[in-house]
Amino acid sequence: MPAYDKADLERRMNGATEALKHDLAGLRTGRASTALLDPVTVEVYGSHMPLNQVATVSVPEPRMLSVQVWDKTNVGPVEKAIRSAGLGLNPINDGNTLRLPIPDLTEERRKELAKLAGQYAEKARIAVRNVRRDGNDSLKIDEKKGVFGEDDRKRLETEIQKLTDKTIADIDAAASAKEKEILGK
Repeated sequence: MPAYDKADLERRMNGATEALKHDLAGLRTGRASTALLDPVTVEVYGSHMPLNQVATVSVPEPRMLSVQVWDKTNVGPVEKAIRSAGLGLNPINDGNTLRLPIPDLTEERRKELAKLAGQYAEKARIAVRNVRRDGNDSLKIDEKKGVFGEDDRKRLETEIQKLTDKTIADIDAAASAKEKEILGK
């Protein structure tokens, strides 16, 4: 059976784009949203878990988030994870509940968020390039097995490169749109 699977490569590349869009949705542009805390992972019970698996996140006010931690022993790790996530949020400990006031977006903070959006986009580009490498490796394996010849491998490598270029263009467009939204341009 051939190792090369174009549909799998497309699915994985599209997955990288969708993951980027999900991460970008978590970058705030002024209002409180539960999606702001989606990228936060908490180290509890000996493993890293998404915040929504150890607490309930709600929006009681337009400029306030509330994190209700289910296990009181996890309040400290949740608070630490939110502070270290690079979101510019400072939790206020209120027993089992952490209140997160959403500060006004200053020019400096907008630039930080735009930089973070760029970092998310770079991670997605790297993921797509890794998928391209995996695809090219599987083509070489198939060629060695005699599934197809060198000409077919080169043609398929060109197809993979076109798919990679298209996916990276989609990533760049999503990141650029988010940066413009953050910077208010």
